[in-house]
Amino acid sequence: MNLLNVENVSKSYSEKPLLNHINLGINEGDKIGVIGINGTGKSTLLKIIAGIEVSDEGRVMKGSSVVIEYLSQNPYFDPEANVLTQVFKGESPVMKALREYEEAIQNPDTPNEKIIKLSHDMDTMNGWSIESEAKTVLTKLGITDFQAKVGTLSGGQKKRIALAAALINPSDLLILDEPTNHLDNDTIDWLEQYLNKRKGALLMITHDRYFLDRVVNEIIELDQGSLYLYKGNYNNFLEKKLEREEMEAATERKRQSLLRNELAWIRRGARARSTKQKARIERFEKLKEAGIDLNEEKLEISVASSRLGRKVIELAHVSKAFDDKEVIHDFSYTVLRDDRIGIIGPNGMGKSTLINLLAGILQPDQGKIEVGETVKIGMFAQETSHMDDDLRVIEYIREGAEFVRTADGERISASQMLERFLFPPGLQWTPIGRLSGGERRRLHLLRILMEAPNVLLLDEPTNDLDIETLTILEDYLEYFSGAVIAVSHDRYFLDKIADKIFAFKGRGRIQQYTGNYSDYKESSIHEADNDVVEKDTTTKKADASNKGDRGREKEKPLKFSFKEQREYEEIDDVIADLERKIQETEEKLDNAATDYTLLQQLSAEKEALERQLEEKMERWMYLNELAEKIEKK
Repeated sequence: MNLLNVENVSKSYSEKPLLNHINLGINEGDKIGVIGINGTGKSTLLKIIAGIEVSDEGRVMKGSSVVIEYLSQNPYFDPEANVLTQVFKGESPVMKALREYEEAIQNPDTPNEKIIKLSHDMDTMNGWSIESEAKTVLTKLGITDFQAKVGTLSGGQKKRIALAAALINPSDLLILDEPTNHLDNDTIDWLEQYLNKRKGALLMITHDRYFLDRVVNEIIELDQGSLYLYKGNYNNFLEKKLEREEMEAATERKRQSLLRNELAWIRRGARARSTKQKARIERFEKLKEAGIDLNEEKLEISVASSRLGRKVIELAHVSKAFDDKEVIHDFSYTVLRDDRIGIIGPNGMGKSTLINLLAGILQPDQGKIEVGETVKIGMFAQETSHMDDDLRVIEYIREGAEFVRTADGERISASQMLERFLFPPGLQWTPIGRLSGGERRRLHLLRILMEAPNVLLLDEPTNDLDIETLTILEDYLEYFSGAVIAVSHDRYFLDKIADKIFAFKGRGRIQQYTGNYSDYKESSIHEADNDVVEKDTTTKKADASNKGDRGREKEKPLKFSFKEQREYEEIDDVIADLERKIQETEEKLDNAATDYTLLQQLSAEKEALERQLEEKMERWMYLNELAEKIEKK
């Protein structure tokens, strides 16, 4: 059964067109995922369908009996309402009957007849079942104090209450804008199951690719104002999109070939005297106008990182508590130069606290954290509230650097870097306050990368970033020269970037696993309980240690020669001196633009210095790898 039709809908903001004559039909049983680059109008489309916003052109037609439930990215909350009242959106008949019943049974003077009548009213409205479902869903979402005032709760708790309200209140079409934000991995698993069992249509924006794979049966992509519909889940979408783009590219190549032939004919001096010749000239004009926009503009992340020494970050017996709640207990770990660590666990367990301790934003209550001298931390935080809304995009980036070196050594301006991050010149002078949530996050990410960090701390990096940006970020992190530590609920992201998992297990305990998120899940299935795991791990470590000791008795001791030891101690300073000389030579080159002889001389000097630097960097890598092996021995 058809529930709703979007007919020829267009919408623009200022001079920026978002939706261009969009058409879409939603039927009972459809589970539709909406994807596209941030700022393409995904949330705007959902608001128009939900009746929150009005389109510039076109219309949305739905049946009079069709009920729509909508979860906004920024839902409204009554700070004085309790949790259940907020879920039921005020004094609904069920809430009123439940409140009257609870007041009646708490008053010893209430006649039994009134209590029986109020109980009967709840039976009639199926109130007991609705209340029970509400409490079950809230509990699954991590909300257990149903009488707490909403105004006293955190932003993440409020968002989960809004999600509960959308799930519990009956609807024919459920519209969700980023439902997985602020949810931990286990809760996302539960939400997947809930939505798969739920009857009725679903329309949602999400960048969680596993979620798309397991929940939706259709995907719509918004691209430059147009809507493309794909049947199937995220895997099918990838295949079908590739086919579409290849067909469009083939069509464009054919058009270009015809255009070249027609242009050659016209250039031969044809005179438009005959009908046939006029027709060919008209065809040439049509071919010129019929171009397919292949949208070659793609996000490009190519930023150099700073050199990282042998010492990164060392945590020794670190503990941290807030009031009486210990979130990190006696945690020790030595961060390695090439670490790729994913941090997971329920909300409120201390994941962001660990990131903030590593960044130096918080200090431990006990233990110590030592950071290497060459470490340059880039911190990608959850919130972007620190960004000045009145500051223009390019001004914000220029605060970090006027120029930046890319990974291949190219020196480009802040404006050019913004273009690579899909901020065209027209958008660069836009105040930050007018950007979408995803555009703000992308801008914040660029600012961090432009400062050339060699240790990246990412706190929920996937929130509000579109799938294309995430894919390119994942590719960048794969080749990033330094350590990456990320708190994330995005299972797909963790599977792609992590080779170690730190899982928060409660009471401040952090358990380490080797592998990505899927490896962690497989390991955790086989754990009977934490005590057994700890005992087993201890036994294995002892066995491995004994075997290692026996093996080492037969091995020749591994150590530096006298010359290598001295070289190892001095090489960081040698490399720093070469980098300084190269920078000075580049500055001289900039000031010698008219002196050809001097330019040649300086260019030769720079090439010689760069060859020396390359040789020293190779030597540096060898010596550091040898040092790590010696330490392990």
